Amino acid sequence: MRHLMSPLDFSVEELDKLLDLANDIEKNPDKYAHACAGKKLATCFYEPSTRTRLSFEAAMLNLGGSVLGFSEAGSSSAAKGESVSDTIRVISCYADICAIRHPKEGAALVASQKSLIPVINAGDGGHQHPTQTLTDLLTIRSLKGRLSDITIGLCGDLKFGRTVHSLINALIRYKNVHFVLISPEELRIPSYIRDDVLRANQVEFEEVERLEDAMTRLDVLYMTRVQRERFFNEEDYIRLKDYYILTKAKMELAKEDMLVLHPLPRVNEISVEVDSDPRAAYFKQAQYGVYVRMALILTLLGIQVD
Repeated sequence: MRHLMSPLDFSVEELDKLLDLANDIEKNPDKYAHACAGKKLATCFYEPSTRTRLSFEAAMLNLGGSVLGFSEAGSSSAAKGESVSDTIRVISCYADICAIRHPKEGAALVASQKSLIPVINAGDGGHQHPTQTLTDLLTIRSLKGRLSDITIGLCGDLKFGRTVHSLINALIRYKNVHFVLISPEELRIPSYIRDDVLRANQVEFEEVERLEDAMTRLDVLYMTRVQRERFFNEEDYIRLKDYYILTKAKMELAKEDMLVLHPLPRVNEISVEVDSDPRAAYFKQAQYGVYVRMALILTLLGIQVD
């Protein structure tokens, strides 16, 4: 039995195989429509989610399986004080695979250690969000044709953004990836990413404060929102929430084939006028999230479709 706690749980070869499977699912959905018939996915979401939870549910339903679970801690026995360890033991009696999101870092790992079924980390605090990273990789590879030889700008909340941390950890394994880290001083990338991941692996990166200073060089721009729920006080959030707003004028500085990605939800960091730009790929990205989660469910359940 295998779990997914981090994008690094898969080797590059396994990752390429997973992405190939996701691309085949995109092209041949009917072939996979009954692959998980009789199988059940439990979605245990201790904090709110729209895209991640619904994309997991859509993925399992597309595979012919069924779904059960809860969408907030208050509607589960966690409200009565039940531990994650006990919850997953019970869920293991009801379902074949589980996706768990929890505000505490490491909660998904604890669940995996006690589970009798495969567990997928659907986000644990500010730590990891591996299925979003798989979605990001599939989107870049599908639309750019490669994951190596790219310059990617990561913009916004680089301190608390778990999607950014996971994506950096995944992309450093590919050749000639250059990172441009775009953030205010208060939201710069944590030292454990800067020193223990980027510098330790001799990966090229630079840190800038103005989005305009990076736009002309980027193959991919990955925007993030400033997350209210990660701040300790409202004043800091209000001061920084509008620091970066991607507009049509700023898009005119970019390459004609640059991709704009965003893990969503968007607040106002990307102007709606950008949505009509053919380089805006964030809604396609959400669709790719379903394909990659379908591929992941099949892989962890050991189901092969000829």
